[in-house]
Amino acid sequence: MTGYPAPLDRLIRELCKLPGVGEKTAARLAFHMLKGEEKDVMDLAESIGRLKREIGLCRTCFGLSEVDPRREEGVECKVCQDPRREREKICVVEDPADMMAVEKSQEFKGLYHVLHGAISPLDGVGPESLRIKELLERIKDASILEVIVATNPTVEGEATALYLSKVVKPLGVKITRIARGLPMGGDLEYTDAVTLGKAIEGRREI
Repeated sequence: MTGYPAPLDRLIRELCKLPGVGEKTAARLAFHMLKGEEKDVMDLAESIGRLKREIGLCRTCFGLSEVDPRREEGVECKVCQDPRREREKICVVEDPADMMAVEKSQEFKGLYHVLHGAISPLDGVGPESLRIKELLERIKDASILEVIVATNPTVEGEATALYLSKVVKPLGVKITRIARGLPMGGDLEYTDAVTLGKAIEGRREI
């Protein structure tokens, strides 16, 4: 990226690493920061710097949680700590962003389990690469009556749902799949709250 002063060029290069950000967008963001108040820019930089240090994984559901500075590990997230949640239900999602999307629908009042991916043999991702073992341990240890599979409506998401059905059913737990209110090939993260809420409400057994 020639023509920019070295510090600006460096920032643009780093911004280009973000998903969906090309050189033009990165340059526009960089110039916006350059024109802004120094305090605002420093606050942004501090927030970015603290992100990796202060955010970890919930030790129960593997969603996002704050890090315990004394142990350098994630503590239980707000959902897992909430005594008002319906603890006999677990909604299984692929990523933390999907968990946030389901929460925004305000239709689900149970607990979550984040797999951190989906089964994809072509990419070398098998069941052992995901948090499926931990899910089965939670089902055995707790009074779980229903597992709701809310993986994305993709080939990988469907493969993951089928696998979960095979390993969860023998445990005597009801397993359901969210309804087909979502477009095939889409992501939960970008689905509007109403559509996602209806999909949760109309889930079916698999």
